[in-house]
Amino acid sequence: MLVALDAGHGGSDPGAVYNGRQEKDDNLRLAQAVGDILEKRGVNVVYTRTNDIYETPFKKATDANEAGADYFVSFHRNSVENPNTASGAQTLIYSNGGEKERLANNIQKNLVNLGFKDMGVVERPNLVVLKRTNMPAALIETGFINNDKDNAKFDRDFDAIAQGIADGILSTIGYGDTVQTNAGIQQAVSRWGNDGDDESYNDPYSGFTNYQGDGVVKETRPRGERNVMPDAEMGTETETVPDGNNGGQESDDESCECGKLYRVQVGAFRSRENADRLLNSLLADGFPAFIIYSDGIYKVQVGAYQNLDNVVRMERRLRRFRYNTFITT
Repeated sequence: MLVALDAGHGGSDPGAVYNGRQEKDDNLRLAQAVGDILEKRGVNVVYTRTNDIYETPFKKATDANEAGADYFVSFHRNSVENPNTASGAQTLIYSNGGEKERLANNIQKNLVNLGFKDMGVVERPNLVVLKRTNMPAALIETGFINNDKDNAKFDRDFDAIAQGIADGILSTIGYGDTVQTNAGIQQAVSRWGNDGDDESYNDPYSGFTNYQGDGVVKETRPRGERNVMPDAEMGTETETVPDGNNGGQESDDESCECGKLYRVQVGAFRSRENADRLLNSLLADGFPAFIIYSDGIYKVQVGAYQNLDNVVRMERRLRRFRYNTFITT
């Protein structure tokens, strides 16, 4: 039995931040504590990270798949726009039903028994680490990092929280019984799901919340303030594509000869390797992504549109996949 544990965020991506507290640190500490308990019970564990580094969600899912993990658990802390207005634990899954829901319910039940407000087990089909993993997967939101009471509980009851999550995993995998692995069976099941292009989708965070790569709501910013990706070393946020250079992508108006084209920028890096990782993640999610190199910066962008409404729709779709975005020309 092999369980993959994913400490969300890391490196230049701190996740949600509140009063100097960074989500990435809480995630890593809790993932390792749960892993220690599982290993002491004879369960094999593989981590997506064991130190302060950043990897894309797509790579994390791929690493777990290649390791042949039987289960995948991702660790996060939640956040909302206004501090101390939301509280509780929540567990996210790709879709209801099957082993993944049983895993999530077992974990959520134990967190609620420890005193967290119950925010339930919720379907979230567009999170990369839930969508691209080939095994039953769950993402835990262990309280709100911008809620003082949740933070106090996280610190005071840390050992009990780690034990509760580990017990939820152990009860799911049937520790002590003969358990067959699910990885091979699950790999034959399509997990692509809805592409999120539903215009009736209500996105309450669009325009004012900074979505980071791991797929949860992160540190909020005032409405209208632009976002940049983790690892970004931007000198400027906008750039005009040279005439005729559309990154290999078709415009929505090919008759336009000199009009302004709008694109969605998803990241900007000095490292080509980091840009390529994000590009590959976008392409895997079905987005028409490309890289523009300018002034020593690799800019990862999506689409090229003359119509502003079209680029806004694309940006909303990207944000449903929890990509960090802004519109440029």
